[in-house]
Amino acid sequence: MATVSRRSEMTKATSSITIPVLLLGCGGVGRHLLHHIVACRDLHSKMGLVLRVVGVSDSRSLLLVDDVATGGFEDALLTEIFRLKSSSGSSFSDLHDLGLSVVDCTASPETVHMLTKVIDFGCCIILANKKPLTCTIEDYDSLISNIRRIRFESTVGAGLPIIASITRVLGSGDPIYRIIGSLSGTLGYVMSEIEDGKLLSEVVLAAKSLGYTEPDPRDDLSGMDVARKALILARLLGWRIDMDDIQVESLYPKELGPNSMSTEDFLRTGILSLDRGIQERANAASSRSKVLRYVCVIKGSRCQVGLQELPKDSPLGRLRGSDNVVEIYSRCYNKSPMVIQGAGAGNDTTAAGVLADIVDLQDLFH
Repeated sequence: MATVSRRSEMTKATSSITIPVLLLGCGGVGRHLLHHIVACRDLHSKMGLVLRVVGVSDSRSLLLVDDVATGGFEDALLTEIFRLKSSSGSSFSDLHDLGLSVVDCTASPETVHMLTKVIDFGCCIILANKKPLTCTIEDYDSLISNIRRIRFESTVGAGLPIIASITRVLGSGDPIYRIIGSLSGTLGYVMSEIEDGKLLSEVVLAAKSLGYTEPDPRDDLSGMDVARKALILARLLGWRIDMDDIQVESLYPKELGPNSMSTEDFLRTGILSLDRGIQERANAASSRSKVLRYVCVIKGSRCQVGLQELPKDSPLGRLRGSDNVVEIYSRCYNKSPMVIQGAGAGNDTTAAGVLADIVDLQDLFH
């Protein structure tokens, strides 16, 4: 028995698949990804899979193993990166004595050309960063020229299987004719609280104190993050559109924007001027047995982002808190749409989605 067991272990060792990982960006998502890689070693071992981190970068420095072909950083070092970046945000150049490495999850619009080059080199890419997928349609075409080598599930809905579900439906020959979704946990929370009779200013200030919003809540209230996600989904359906083709409703006017007013002034006085208009729209929707939600709608030739009145008993109408919800309508999912709901934000959840994308590419690494 001992001989058989040892032979099985040897066979498993020789048949395991190794995926070398270079991480770009070690902010919230990046450092949680390192944590997940270490925590899942036993699970991946049982799957015959090894994730070998060969490099890690932040905005100021890059750490690389001496031998990318065979080397990798020890788990103790990856754990130390997670701890140090969580507590201090230090540059890797300040931590060089620890022998750190790098992996990629940036929020930069500047990575698209580098990513198209690594695709040409035969590499695979995994994105949590939405910016490369919302670039010009020409750059987008180059980026997805080898669709087998790219994964971007975490760009929409964090760890929710929205991209995968749409891809499977389309791959079955079932045409999707409508997608409607609440794709901002922040705005989902805000609108469900307004439904309960609270004022927009009151809800936004509370959300900011809970860490639900960006440092400047106008980054959420502008709707541009939802618009980027809508563009990714529309292009996934084959639409040849750019960001300028999307109708985006901002929840504040230009005169209250960052170019006209500081964040402090907006939170102190500017946002108060928005309360009445939003409350009137919420009350009007309620009088028609509907609720107000901030959603993206992709249908026909229209891609629109903004406030919509929706039935109270619909999946989006029942939405509470910061969950994301997407309804997908197709020939097969016509009267009863495919509904995907769950936590759609957070560094931990997004990093888990990135890790799942990496694992999904294992068949390309024989």
